[in-house]
Amino acid sequence: MSPSSFPPLIFFFFFFFSLHSLSTSADHHPKTRSRFKPPLFSSSPTNNATSPTRYFEVKKPPVPDSPTTQPPCSHQFLHHDFAYTYSKPPVLANYTLPSHCPSRDFSKIVLEFRSTSQGRQFDRIFGVWLDGVELLRSCTAEPRSNGIVWSVEKDVTRYHSLLVKNKTQTLAVYLGNIVDNTYTGVYHVDLIFHYYPLHSSSYVSSGYYSSPQADMIMPISRNLPLNDGLWFEILSLDDSKYKEFKIPRNVYRAVLEVYVSFHENDEFWYGNLPNDFLTANNLSTTAAGNGPFREVVVTLDGKVAGAVWPFPVVFTGGINPLLWRPVTAIGSFDLPSYDIEITPFLGSLLDGEAHELGFSVTNALNVWYVDANLHLWLDHEKEIVEGKVLEVSRSSLEITSVSDFKGLNGNFTTEAKRLISLTGLVKSSHGDIVTTSHQEFRYVNKMVLGKDGNMQIIDQLIQGDDRVHAKKGSRQIYSAKSIKSFPFYLYSDSLEKQNNTSLEVANVTMGFNEERSESDNGLMRTFKSKLENKQEGQGVMVVKNNLVVNGYGGTQQVYNYVGSDQCYFRNVSSFNYDILYDEVETVCKKKTLKMLPWLEHLTRLPLLA
Repeated sequence: MSPSSFPPLIFFFFFFFSLHSLSTSADHHPKTRSRFKPPLFSSSPTNNATSPTRYFEVKKPPVPDSPTTQPPCSHQFLHHDFAYTYSKPPVLANYTLPSHCPSRDFSKIVLEFRSTSQGRQFDRIFGVWLDGVELLRSCTAEPRSNGIVWSVEKDVTRYHSLLVKNKTQTLAVYLGNIVDNTYTGVYHVDLIFHYYPLHSSSYVSSGYYSSPQADMIMPISRNLPLNDGLWFEILSLDDSKYKEFKIPRNVYRAVLEVYVSFHENDEFWYGNLPNDFLTANNLSTTAAGNGPFREVVVTLDGKVAGAVWPFPVVFTGGINPLLWRPVTAIGSFDLPSYDIEITPFLGSLLDGEAHELGFSVTNALNVWYVDANLHLWLDHEKEIVEGKVLEVSRSSLEITSVSDFKGLNGNFTTEAKRLISLTGLVKSSHGDIVTTSHQEFRYVNKMVLGKDGNMQIIDQLIQGDDRVHAKKGSRQIYSAKSIKSFPFYLYSDSLEKQNNTSLEVANVTMGFNEERSESDNGLMRTFKSKLENKQEGQGVMVVKNNLVVNGYGGTQQVYNYVGSDQCYFRNVSSFNYDILYDEVETVCKKKTLKMLPWLEHLTRLPLLA
């Protein structure tokens, strides 16, 4: 099938790739382009502003606004203008804890990434690493002619032991940007750390089993020098990347924190079509396939140790860029990381020998960026800790796919589930402790293609249940739970008009919902939180001669967090760069949140005959 004979939306799908081949979705590998990545704007729609526009992602503040909060000790470590930095080495800076900070004990440490830009530019993925440990994965905002400004403030207190080291370390930032006659936007970046003093009411919990911050953090990433980010690149479903490591022999707890982002042919993996459909319609060489299910698999010495079923982050240039101006999509400025408890494996890791962590992505197309940080808790009273792996239960990944199509119209359902359960014994100065970690995942994606390929509906739900229990004899000394639900719904349609013009319609709804709890009997401490974060957007782009000449985007978001640390509620709505209303509350209420039912959103999916 030649491009001229493609249905309009299918052709739109292909054409966007070629126009946008070096954005977040293609930092390295020029390929075909998804219809959810629009072509270049001929000008900024409804751009009447003269001052820079401030973009933001809705999140709870890393430090609650409290009368007891003392001002931080702050220091700027890096300023750089990211012009043509694509395929060049990361920008490096020396990092040493600032001498003007009065103490090395902090209640919070916050990383702030500030940037301005002006002109025309696509979204770019970037990362920040300290001695190889990733601190932030993020996406740039897309600028406009009057300029933009944005900042990302991330709580990086969990990296406390790394950030307060009494030595000079290497701070690395990779942001692969391109500047030429077409792409004119330069990203002017400042990197600042804020150190909040430990006030008298703070409780220092070091020495207990579940101290919030690890004593040591090892990078599971690529080594400098590089002409790229420090992440590993996963290029296909058969590709795997590995890193050797060796841990100290006095480790009594270990948690692997995994960073993940997806680009190019898999930037919109949740909308990728089944291979049998592509083959039947002669689209195998041009459209992104392998179906809509993806899973990051983590192996330890060649055996499955855990998995990540990622939240479908939409970058700032995705689907319809006007949806994310100025309120960006959930997770786009601060991509989530994912924890995997590997303490049960310590019995096989405490032998003083080198071991190997591996990463792969089920059904992957190029390209996925994956790396990890290994958080280790050290026993300061024993030089050698012993352990034993007691039980490993791994159910095979179960995937079922049903396709019912005729030509370019059809219904597609994909379901998946996986269970990983690990139990291990560690003998340390804390006693003989048996730790069990449990991961359970469920997934369903229902997709509809209609109007001869001009219309697509995606209705997807990812559920994750992570639990950790540690017992000393019959007494539970530590427990943690994280229950996540990621609903995602997208309706896209292409309406042909006269004079080689079309209307590209996109309505999207997404949610990041999580219930967390953590209990430590040694500290008599219990932490609980519940987050409901829902975003809805409606937009239309007017495309003429393969350029976006006009359009609109409106977004509504309700963010509701209730936790032991703080409460934060925000209800915000925007339309074409303007904020229509913005309501913020920080007072905790007695009423608890009710989580959205996991399957409720699936009932609205229409099925085509």
